[in-house]
Amino acid sequence: MKKFMFLTIGFEKPSSEDMKAWGDWFESVADKTIDRGGLGGGREITGSGTEELPWGRDSITGYVILEAENLDQAEELARNCPVVKSNRIYEIREHG
Repeated sequence: MKKFMFLTIGFEKPSSEDMKAWGDWFESVADKTIDRGGLGGGREITGSGTEELPWGRDSITGYVILEAENLDQAEELARNCPVVKSNRIYEIREHG
């Protein structure tokens, strides 16, 4: 099994129905879940300095690391995730 990181970018306040759907999905992938969490504000550090990064519409707001056989299986898991419907963008990246 390979590890894949799903990144959520942006955020819209979920309804109670959305929250239930998210909980159901997270429960359905519990045996494949390595880690998950939300992210707050941060800093971008470059050779020319540091810049505060706001949390919100254009930032990475959360992640889930899941095990899957390949990128296609990881995409299928992501497509079934209701977070995709409430966040602007959902990315899948191979982890490790």
